[in-house]
Amino acid sequence: MNFWDLCVACGHGIGRACKAFGRLLAHMIRLSWRYWWLIILFLALSIAAALYYTRNENLKYKANAVALLNGPSIQQFQQTFAPLQSNRLVPDEAAIKPYLNKAQVTWFNTYRVIDCLDDDTPDFIDFKHSVSPTDTMNVPMRDRLCLQFRIKVRDLNEMPRIEEALLEWFNSNEAMQQSFAAYKKNLIDEAAFNHRQIIKLDSLTSHYYYHTPSGQQPNAYVGNGVNFYGERRIHIFLDKIYDQQEHMQLTDYRMQLATAPVVLENHFSLDPTPLNDRKIMLVLFVLLGWIGACILAQMIYKRKELMAWLRGE
Repeated sequence: MNFWDLCVACGHGIGRACKAFGRLLAHMIRLSWRYWWLIILFLALSIAAALYYTRNENLKYKANAVALLNGPSIQQFQQTFAPLQSNRLVPDEAAIKPYLNKAQVTWFNTYRVIDCLDDDTPDFIDFKHSVSPTDTMNVPMRDRLCLQFRIKVRDLNEMPRIEEALLEWFNSNEAMQQSFAAYKKNLIDEAAFNHRQIIKLDSLTSHYYYHTPSGQQPNAYVGNGVNFYGERRIHIFLDKIYDQQEHMQLTDYRMQLATAPVVLENHFSLDPTPLNDRKIMLVLFVLLGWIGACILAQMIYKRKELMAWLRGE
């Protein structure tokens, strides 16, 4: 079979599938017309179920926040995060446990934060898990992750307490605390080194040197019994001082954020559109109700054959 034969076979298969779907849809429409009372009953029940499922007490929202890892690796964070995805693995004394028992907070997940220019600046969150690990243009950041969970919004005042309980769960982990201690020490050493380098570069601007352009007669200077030849100049290291100052500011900023192994760059924010949106749920429940009603109508239509089959005749 060549490529053309394969395309023809696929086209014939798609055509037969479309014809079968058309016949099924036509049969369901005929059943709906014949057993209209059953269809209306099921549609009414479906609408009532959709309205009950989407009442204010049952609305579920996604909550997102970007976590900054001060020392712990992505793997360490995932290992600490894994028990939250299974309620049975969280000890009863954990502050987050009551929210899990009440099913108020469910469906924990993480997403990578992408740096498009590889300049340590977060650009977007890969919610669809579509970025390849080998992509050199969209680089996953090593110190940031997006946390997400689903919450039943009965009381928005609970959000700060849930956020505090989550941070306590992460920051009480012993392995993450050890990584944080090593990271904090390295930051302190780096900050001290940067300050020393700034002082050294600044001190160099007060020293003169003597430069003799090629092809010109050097000038002579006498100081402390030493002859200096050339043009007296002072070297300004402004570009290097500015670069070092920028690096020092970045280090100081990281030190200010490094108050715990895991900190949030922003508080958890709720997606304005609920997962069980009323319009979407109405369409879905009505469709499922119509399909269920057609199945029951088909069983009533074929009741004699069905009873004979059950009796083994």
